[in-house]
Amino acid sequence: MAYPLEFRRASRGFHVRRGFLDLRGMTLRAVEGVSLHVEKGETLGLVGESGCGKSTLARMGAGLLKPSSGEVLIDGADLSSFTPRERARRMQMVFQDPFSSLNPRMSVGASVAEPLRMTRPELSTSSLRDKVRSLLEKVELRPEQAGLFPHEFSGGQRQRIAVARALVADPSLVICDEPVSALDASVQAQVLNLLRDMQDERGLSYLFISHDLGVVGFMSRRIAVMYLGRVVELASREELFRHPAHPYSKALLASVPGRGGHPLSGEMPSPFEPPRGCAFHPRCPFVRDLCRECMPEERDLGGRRVRCHYPL
Repeated sequence: MAYPLEFRRASRGFHVRRGFLDLRGMTLRAVEGVSLHVEKGETLGLVGESGCGKSTLARMGAGLLKPSSGEVLIDGADLSSFTPRERARRMQMVFQDPFSSLNPRMSVGASVAEPLRMTRPELSTSSLRDKVRSLLEKVELRPEQAGLFPHEFSGGQRQRIAVARALVADPSLVICDEPVSALDASVQAQVLNLLRDMQDERGLSYLFISHDLGVVGFMSRRIAVMYLGRVVELASREELFRHPAHPYSKALLASVPGRGGHPLSGEMPSPFEPPRGCAFHPRCPFVRDLCRECMPEERDLGGRRVRCHYPL
């Protein structure tokens, strides 16, 4: 089956030098053997702490980074086989920082129109203007604001502009990389509701990435939990919130307001020096000897996937 977005054992490493005298350098494994897919019309949530590889995976999905190994597929075809124009017709991205993702020297109308100019060069200037103004209205901005510049808007307004820019070319897939983490709670709710409304109206598929499991739970039908470059659990929202199978998922849930439990302690290990065995074992309250020695294989538990020797 062809999916709007699919990762097949996708990995990405970066060659880095840890100081001026480090002539050989080393490879940092940011993403390791990830297999996931986004189904048509669904939101797949991806959650994990900062530095776990979420944004690297997002950029691989958007074609901004090539996988070191494995495959990234769009509608069943290798992402690298598409031209930039073909890719832009199928997929767009909403970034974390709405200010840096918009060109400060371009009016918001010109910024929103840019993907449409790329994918539909045959459109007249008047058609472009009408489509941009119509979309600005849909994201609750006034059409006459098209001539203003990004610094003249609030953070929430800028993120709504970024959503309009992502949707103007009518893609079937949108990758949302921490789209509300820089916003106040009340503004977050406005942007999240806007994304859901646009999905219902257009049948969009989302890969929705956040460090906040509460936000991911609000948006997503299925949720993948990522830790130190690997997906450690994939389950439906209901299964994950009712009974997490991985200790890391359980700890993340404890940090959601009103859930109770024991939040996660300690820091995620450095990707330069990942621990032997299960990467989570230094922080796991259920650790056993096998966890310290062997990396667990991914296993299927009645429709959910978990990478743990001793699932909960």
